Amino acid sequence: MSLLAATIRQSSRYLSKQLVTRPSLARAMHIQSIPMWEGTGNNYAYLVVDDKTKEAVIIDPAHPPEVLPVLKKQTEDGSIKLTQIINTHHHGDHAGGNSEILEQFKLPIIGGKDCDKVTNTPAHNSTFLIGESIKVTALHTPCHTQDSICYFFEDGADKAVFTGDTLFIGGCGRFFEGNAAEMHKALNEVLASLPDDTKVYPGHEYTKGNVRFAKRVLQNDAIKKLEEFTQNNKETQGKFTIGDEKKHNVFMRVNDPAIQALVGHTEPVQVMKTLREMKDRA
Repeated sequence: MSLLAATIRQSSRYLSKQLVTRPSLARAMHIQSIPMWEGTGNNYAYLVVDDKTKEAVIIDPAHPPEVLPVLKKQTEDGSIKLTQIINTHHHGDHAGGNSEILEQFKLPIIGGKDCDKVTNTPAHNSTFLIGESIKVTALHTPCHTQDSICYFFEDGADKAVFTGDTLFIGGCGRFFEGNAAEMHKALNEVLASLPDDTKVYPGHEYTKGNVRFAKRVLQNDAIKKLEEFTQNNKETQGKFTIGDEKKHNVFMRVNDPAIQALVGHTEPVQVMKTLREMKDRA
């Protein structure tokens, strides 16, 4: 074989390898945020869709006038097959829309035992599927309410947790029906054990206020980064992870020496209690 022929043959092999198209791995879990009561409660409902089967769930559709148009449009045009309502807890600004949603969509309701019209309360760490590939783990996190449940969604490499009023970006919910020990467990044992790259989808957009409080308690680069983001972005849901919360959320930093020095306690539950009392007065 001549040198020229060998060179041509080698080049052809290289080009054929370059032209092989590898199938792209399409994301199968789609999350749509639906803002509700903007300017007052600043709530979020979430529509989660398995793109492979179009099966979908709606999380905390508390204000039907803002949620139903989205659901009707996407069910009517075949974009989704709505299968369930999911509630994070029983408060009216999370589960209060169930009855009106049921007038339009006859669906089972997954949620805490006190949620309106609930049909199934999953046990702690129990799992269920949405479509073919979205695995959901129910995580009981009593404190804000005793029926609070966070939902950890996994679809391949995609991970998300819907935290209701337990965990906010940079903050946590009030202890309406529980105590500091319960919130410490919820945040720093249950949710902190999730993979660090899990995206956080809370029930409200409270981040700017949480940053203001965090700056009174602690100064670090993560809090500065969060503040910069809030100055340039209206919404923060799904933009930060559990790993980020461990850095900028003071309620997940109860072992931080600077915070302990500020509150005058070292025992984690007492630190949590004092931080919440400070935030409630802020």
